[in-house]
Amino acid sequence: MRKSILTISVAAALAAPGLAAAQAAAPAAAPAPSPITGNMTIASDYRFRGISQTYNGPAIQGGIDYAHPSGFYLGNWNSNVSSILFTGGSAIEMDFYGGYKKSFGDFGLDVGFIYYYYPKAEWNTNTGSSLGAKKFDNQEVYIGGSWKWLSAKLNYSLSDYFGLNTDMAAGGYFVDKDTGAALDPTGTAGKSKGTFYFDVTATFPVTDKMNLIAHYGMLDVKTYNDLDYNDWKLGVTYDMSGWVLGASYIDTDAKNNWYYLAGSKGLKDSGSGTVVLSIAKPF
Repeated sequence: MRKSILTISVAAALAAPGLAAAQAAAPAAAPAPSPITGNMTIASDYRFRGISQTYNGPAIQGGIDYAHPSGFYLGNWNSNVSSILFTGGSAIEMDFYGGYKKSFGDFGLDVGFIYYYYPKAEWNTNTGSSLGAKKFDNQEVYIGGSWKWLSAKLNYSLSDYFGLNTDMAAGGYFVDKDTGAALDPTGTAGKSKGTFYFDVTATFPVTDKMNLIAHYGMLDVKTYNDLDYNDWKLGVTYDMSGWVLGASYIDTDAKNNWYYLAGSKGLKDSGSGTVVLSIAKPF
């Protein structure tokens, strides 16, 4: 009996230093994820709600986000854009946004505000208005919900939709490609405040590295029904060691007599179907 107790005591004494050493050598707890994240993307085209913003050409994009543990967030995202579409400016889009995002099990809620800013970009209506009076900047509020891999979102414009009003329409910013006629408002006010965009997106995980993406959106332009359209996307993304490769087919039913750009390569339909390739790096 005594021998057994002594043996156990000695074994415990000898094991104690080893246990202490093992505890000392244990790796430290992983640091909490940073509330600040960033992203960079190169894409073969910048499609906003299905419409090319870069004359069907490539785009370099990047942003930075801050997310507070409470759910509140702020962010900025930027991309080059066509100076044909956003005339007279720096050929860049800068988006500033903030909101609140929260998860409830498999469900999620996202509400916020976004400001689309185009530095120095202005439209001269040539109708007596001074240059610089018609900016393309746009303000929207949004509310979104999600369930697992399915999400839906509604954006509502608090300003004239990217500057569209009677002066811009009558001044020739939109010209019918077939008839040469200017865009006519369907109402008397001529303002496009209250335009909304609703979309549904499914991001279905095939593996831990690959996702299938399906998207459908509807744009309703207040007062200017000729500009209403639907857009859709089918694509896939693949995470290759932190580099996200993407390929998508994007198309719309936008009327190409209104949605086109005239540039150095002639007229290009900005809402016609195309394949967009991209590579992105979150950090």
